[in-house]
Amino acid sequence: MKSALITGINGQDGSYLAELLLKKGYEVHGTLKRNSIPENQTARLQHIYPQIKNNLHHADMCDMSSLLSVVQASQPDEIYNLAAQSHVRVSFDQPIYTLDTIARGTLNLLEVVRLTGTYSKLYQASSSEMFGNSIDDDGFQRETTPMNPVSPYACAKLCAYNLMRCYRESYDMFTTNGILFNHESPRRGGSFVTNKIVMGAVKIKTGHATSLALGNLDSTRDWGHAKDYVKVMWQLLQLSKPGDYVCATGMSHSVREFCEATFSKLGMDYRDYVTKDVRFLRPTELNDLKGSTEKLASVIDLNFEYTFDTMIDEMIEYWMERYTRW
Repeated sequence: MKSALITGINGQDGSYLAELLLKKGYEVHGTLKRNSIPENQTARLQHIYPQIKNNLHHADMCDMSSLLSVVQASQPDEIYNLAAQSHVRVSFDQPIYTLDTIARGTLNLLEVVRLTGTYSKLYQASSSEMFGNSIDDDGFQRETTPMNPVSPYACAKLCAYNLMRCYRESYDMFTTNGILFNHESPRRGGSFVTNKIVMGAVKIKTGHATSLALGNLDSTRDWGHAKDYVKVMWQLLQLSKPGDYVCATGMSHSVREFCEATFSKLGMDYRDYVTKDVRFLRPTELNDLKGSTEKLASVIDLNFEYTFDTMIDEMIEYWMERYTRW
């Protein structure tokens, strides 16, 4: 039986990845950052909680000693580093904390693996935000596109990305970066724009709200489903060699288009309800993201289960079930 450690197991990606690994027969360990309301910490894990409850460990990416304890206890064959302060807009308000959890946290984990000689394969959750507003002539971003981050979050992710590459080349460690473009699901946090749109539209439809305030409606993103993308994470650690890979759908949609699709599925016109609020604008905007998976498709079988529309359908169904009960 293989053992895997997922930092940030209680997040959107961590919960889907834990499900996948359990189905594949792994012994799954995960880290949780202590919360004063522990009931909320494992909300995304309740359906698999009996299988992992004894393998959940309190740890902090900024506390190397806690990571050392977890690695020694779990002896993982594979480590998936998904823990982070992951909200781009919040990173402008908390830049030091964001850099600490992502950049220094990744370095702490790399050092634990190196110094203990555990020979674990490491996956790092890199981000399309690292590209900033750099776009190749064909309109795509790929592994060779210059990276010019425009947020503290993206700067931190780029530092962690380069640390993974550095340790791979310097110490012959199996360190792989998955440069994941935006990926969503019903488990996405409510402060992220996609779930904010779906939840807001459902609240309006069910009479729980009358309007929805958003930021920039014209930025475009390449949106996939988290369930599809965690499968890619696992596939990358099954390869014989580590590397850096973009994971995306190759199609982009604007926030406005996401609003239009969501509201229309509920029989409404988003223009009647969506307002613009400058509080949700970033100091520096990232305008367009669209990823090329040419390199990724050359090493693994890309067979995504979800489309843009079916992803939104699932998110609507999730929130409709909840708001119609209230």
